[in-house]
Amino acid sequence: MLADRIASQRSQSIVEFAIVAPVLLLLLFGVIDFGRVIYFYVTLNQAVNEGARTAIRASAQLPTNADVETSVKQHAVDVSLANPCPNGPVTTATPPANQGWIYITQKFEGDTLAFEPLLVRADGTLLENAPGGTAWATPGGSAGHRSSAGCSATNPAHEHAALQVTIRYNFVPITPLLRQVTANNLIISAAATYQTEY
Repeated sequence: MLADRIASQRSQSIVEFAIVAPVLLLLLFGVIDFGRVIYFYVTLNQAVNEGARTAIRASAQLPTNADVETSVKQHAVDVSLANPCPNGPVTTATPPANQGWIYITQKFEGDTLAFEPLLVRADGTLLENAPGGTAWATPGGSAGHRSSAGCSATNPAHEHAALQVTIRYNFVPITPLLRQVTANNLIISAAATYQTEY
């Protein structure tokens, strides 16, 4: 009789565990994903700040887009970053899964990332959207115009213009249920704006 009762309790424990285990695993992996989001957010914010510091420094050789990109990548540990249109426009397009895009542009007007930068101000002067050591050129285009690839022209900053370094990162959770809730992506954006020293 006692042996039957012990076996019954063991069976009951196994059934209870089978009911509770999926919920516990979902919570565990949810906490892990939440920690990953915080890690990427903090890392990307540090990286854009370092990239902006690199972009604005005055030196004998002024920084270039490549210098800024290198600085950002050095500070964004374990984050896959690319630079499809280094000087914009910053779009709302979604980067590939678990990858980010780096942009070096003029300061945004407003709080939206989706903008079509006007390359010429009302007074006829060009907007600055690149570090001062970057050459005036675009692939397939000319200075002050959009390239055939859809990227903005590279217009080096001068006279203490404000430059903004932005990263848009597509975070994909590892938890299947969270993937479904976030439609397989969660865009993490980070930006830093500094005035050039040159």
